[in-house]
This record gives sequence, C-alpha cells and structure tokens, in this order.
Amino acid sequence: MSESDSTGANKAALRKTLRLARNAHANALDPRVRALVLMRPPAALTELLPADATIGLYMAGSGEAPTIGYARHFHEAGHTIALPWFAARDSAMTFRAWASPHLDALLEPGPFGIAQPLAAAPEITPDVLFVPLVGFTARGDRLGQGGGHYDRWLATHAKALAIGLAWDCQLVETLPKEVHDRALFAVVTPTRLFGPFGALP
Repeated sequence: MSESDSTGANKAALRKTLRLARNAHANALDPRVRALVLMRPPAALTELLPADATIGLYMAGSGEAPTIGYARHFHEAGHTIALPWFAARDSAMTFRAWASPHLDALLEPGPFGIAQPLAAAPEITPDVLFVPLVGFTARGDRLGQGGGHYDRWLATHAKALAIGLAWDCQLVETLPKEVHDRALFAVVTPTRLFGPFGALP
C-alpha cells in the first residue's frame, strides 16, 4: 500500500469514528439547548471580516454544527448569504445566493437531499466560507466528510477565508494530512474560538 493509500485509509477509519461520536453528541443534546448554540459568531472573529463580505454557509446535516443562527446574524448585519448548490451529484460545488434565511421557500432539495437555493438564484462567490467538518485540531487542520467538494472549491479560491464550525467533541490532537488539505483560518465551537491562524489573505 502506498503512503497516499495508507493516509486515505487512516482518514476513512478516523472519519467513521469521529462521525459516530459527533452524531452521538448532537443527538444527546436537549433540543432547547441545541436551538441556542452558535447563534452568533465571536466578536473577535467578526471584527476581522470585511463589512461587505459575502458569507458562505452550509445547511447542517445530521449531527453537524448548526448554521441557521449565523445565517440570520450575518443577513441582519447586511451581508449577502451564499449556500452550496449542485446541479447533480457528480457536479462541482458552486454557491448561490440565499436572499433571506427567514424564508425556507427560497430553498429546494438538492441532489444529496440537502436544501439548497433555487436554481434561479444568482451564482456568487463567498469571501468567507464556514465549512462543515468531521474532526479538527487546535492548529486548524480539518477532516471533512470525504467527498472532497470543499477541498476542490478552496483549491481554486485561495483568497476565501475558510472557517470551521464544530462541536467541542470533534477536537482531536492530530489528523492525517495529504498535499491537498488546506488548514482553516479559524474554528468555532459552542465554547471556544480556535485561531485565527495566520494573517488575512
């Protein structure tokens, strides 16, 4: 087995373990508590973001850290909100505008069963992208879901700030890394802000 294959296998095994732990943590939360976490980003982070930045977010799937509070916060602060959009399961990830995070009618099911903006919504490029993850380190390393959508998008948008959203239980000491893996600018959990790491692009 090559070094690359070995790293990939290690990632897959770790991804499975961390996903189970993440889902168990999220499912154990009182729904009233879960509804109140990650309602607004830390001031130390928002102070670094340009006032006119387009903010990219994700629609949280099972167990993932929620994003609706951030969507509403940034929308009310005057930012344009963008969500991932896929034409088909094998299509590249792009982003389209979500005109209001208060209107679910502006979303429709995507090919992965996750809500996404309507096909008629304008395609836009986020300046700041909050990304989902399975695991992270205190240095900003990220383990994603395994599909590579965010890795590929970030590889072609080097100036975008990538910020992770996670539960505290997703923190690990180390993660296997490959050449294409890009460290995050920061990671936010319900209790802590990790980073920022490095300077703004």
